[in-house]
Amino acid sequence: MSVRLPRYSNLWLPGYVRGRMKRCLSAGLPPARVWLAIADHFEPLWNNASEDTASERVRIWREGWPEVASRFQDAAGRPPVYTFFYPEEQYRPSLLKPLAEMTCQGIADVEVHIHHDRQGELDFITRISRFTEILSNRHGLLREEHGQTKFGFIHGNWALDNSLPGGKWCGLNNEIRLLGELGCYADFTMPSGASPTQARTVNEIYWAVEDPMRPKSYDHGLPFGCGRPRGDVLMIPGPLCIRYRDRLLPRLDSGELAGYDPPTPYRVARWLENAPRLGSDIFIKLYSHGAQEQNMFPLLKSDLSTLFTIVTTECRRRRLGLYFVSAWQMYKAIMALGNEADPVATLETVTPAFP
Repeated sequence: MSVRLPRYSNLWLPGYVRGRMKRCLSAGLPPARVWLAIADHFEPLWNNASEDTASERVRIWREGWPEVASRFQDAAGRPPVYTFFYPEEQYRPSLLKPLAEMTCQGIADVEVHIHHDRQGELDFITRISRFTEILSNRHGLLREEHGQTKFGFIHGNWALDNSLPGGKWCGLNNEIRLLGELGCYADFTMPSGASPTQARTVNEIYWAVEDPMRPKSYDHGLPFGCGRPRGDVLMIPGPLCIRYRDRLLPRLDSGELAGYDPPTPYRVARWLENAPRLGSDIFIKLYSHGAQEQNMFPLLKSDLSTLFTIVTTECRRRRLGLYFVSAWQMYKAIMALGNEADPVATLETVTPAFP
C-alpha cells in the first residue's frame, strides 16, 4: 500500500528527514527553554472589505486580545505578545492606532507585511521605506539599531524572492538583498507548506544569501551560530512537520492557527519536537490570518487560550522554561545566543524605542 504525501514534498521532505535524523543521532544539550511567538498575517481589508468592516475587525481584536493576554504569564511573569504583520497596501491611520495602543501595553507588536506583483525594484524600495517611516514616525512603532529603522517581514502570498512560478506576486530576484539593505532584521514568511514557495531548508534558523540571478535565494543558506558568517537576511521559520493522527493520510502541519485547525496537545507536541533549535532553546513561531472572521472569532473566543494553556502545561511537565515573545524579541533572543549571551537577560518591554 503506497502512502500519499502532501504536495511539493520534493521540496521539504528531504530537509525534514535530514533534520529528524540529525536530532535523533545528536548528543546535544536537552531542551531547557521554549520561545513562543505568533506572527499574524493581519489584513483588516481582506476580501475587499469596506472601511467599516475593517474597523470592526480591528475593534474586535482591540477589545478581545487584552482580555486573553491578561490570563497568562510566562517564566518571566510576562503576558503573551501578539505580533501583527500589517500590509503596507492596507495602511489606514485609524486601523493602526488600536494596534499601536496594544503595543504600548506590552501585549502586541507591529511589523511589515506587503503584497506586490512585478511593479519593480524602485516601487518596492519606495513602498517599504515610506511604510517603515510612517510606522516609526507617526505611530511610534518599530525600532532603531545603528541609526537604521529595523523591521520584521512577511511576504504576501508566500512569494518571497520571486519564488512563485512565473514571478507572480513578486518579480524581484534580488528581494532578499533589498530587504537586508532596507533594514529587515529577519524574515518570518516560512514555512509555506504545500506550495512551490516552500524552502528546502526546514526547521532551521539560518541566513539567506542573495543570488540576484536566480529566484528563491532562501532555499538554502548559511547556518546560524557563533562565529559563523552572516548572510543578507536572517530566516526564522515556524515548525514544519507531518501529522499522523486525525486523518487516514499523513497531514502537513505548518504551524498555522486557523478556525478549521485548532491547537491540540498532539499539535503542540509535534511543534516542540520539530521547531528550530539552537542549543537547548526551542523557537516556535506560529502564524495566522487573524483578521478573517473564520479565524478571528475562534482565536479570541477559545483557540488562543487553549494554545497558551496547552503550551504552559506541556512545558511545565517537561520542565522547560516558557517565554512569550514578539517577533522582535524572538530575534533578540536568537542573536544573544549567537553572541554566547544569556537570551533571557535580553528580554525588554515590547514597547518600541521610538518616542
